[in-house]
Amino acid sequence: MDFSFSQEQTMLADSVQRFIQDSYTFEQRQKLLQTEDGFSRDNWSQFAELGWLALPFPEGQGGFGGTSVETMILMEAFGKGLVVEPYLATITLAGAAISEALAIKGNDAQQAILAQIMEGKTLAALAFVEPQARFNLADIATTAKSAGGNWTLAGFKAVVLGGPSADYLVVPARTSGEQRDEQGISLFLVDASAKGVSRRDYPTIDGLRASEVQLEAVTVPSENLLGNEGEGFSLLSRVIDNAILSAGAQVVGAMEVLYKATVEYCNTREQFGQPIGKFQVLQHRMVDMFMEHEQAKSLLYMAALRMAGDDARAASKALSALKVQVGRGGRFVGQSAVQLHGGMGMTDELSVGHYFKRITAIETLFGDAGHHLGRYAAAE
Repeated sequence: MDFSFSQEQTMLADSVQRFIQDSYTFEQRQKLLQTEDGFSRDNWSQFAELGWLALPFPEGQGGFGGTSVETMILMEAFGKGLVVEPYLATITLAGAAISEALAIKGNDAQQAILAQIMEGKTLAALAFVEPQARFNLADIATTAKSAGGNWTLAGFKAVVLGGPSADYLVVPARTSGEQRDEQGISLFLVDASAKGVSRRDYPTIDGLRASEVQLEAVTVPSENLLGNEGEGFSLLSRVIDNAILSAGAQVVGAMEVLYKATVEYCNTREQFGQPIGKFQVLQHRMVDMFMEHEQAKSLLYMAALRMAGDDARAASKALSALKVQVGRGGRFVGQSAVQLHGGMGMTDELSVGHYFKRITAIETLFGDAGHHLGRYAAAE
């Protein structure tokens, strides 16, 4: 299987890496966390100018028609930079849901909102998590009832990534069937400022922002139904699978930074008159860190290529394998980096702990290792 990048993909990788190196230092990132939004609107506009916001969307919808490989390249670099702009929330999740729906059945208003997202003028978030669901995407208690040509939504959504800054929410709700049925789930595009929408905003452990969203008799126009009524589960599943690839790529990028930083530190930190990197037990630990990263990167490439292919079953297995590896391997690399850096590894002033926090947050995002081991086995 060919893992080499095309000329265009190499150019994309170079441009993202230059941005991270030149405009996204750790100190700059930490300053962004103290702002009201928790990220830079100027950076977001620059993402739009560089075409990154339009990268994964089809050309027929105004995007650049990028594949899962381009998404992987971009998100791996974002993982290395610990980027806090809501790319995963707005583009990979909410934007992808709108795009998928437009491919099935859409209207000019939905297309206009997607265009504004690609231009960096509008932010959106996918409100899909419910407290009782664990990792079951079909377990949806939020309801939507047809009334007078509109829909009325009621329910609660937890950990809505990007919720505090979102102009629109993509909300899966049950229009028919029982609470855990795959059939009967519909997706709606909800104005975040609509009457009946209330949010409790908070920072996440890894420096992002999220919301708890309460929906109380929220009126949604019928034209804001995304795709076909009652057939939203498969759409939602495809979006989450793409997001698993993006999240996994971020962890792989973070793992690379951590093991390289640890090797550099162990080669300069002296104890008993020599660098601690010369102690055999620490050399073994650093080799183990390197191997965990290499295994995760190999599975990432495999998952990206499977996603770009036509075999949905193989893609699902590859994504679950990736999620297990970045969960377990990422934890090992993060813990080892903190331990080998000693007391300073626990401080906020050093980036090591922040990378570990990002890895830890992603470990349970879209399903933990146990969930994906079960999904992998079910796909056999």
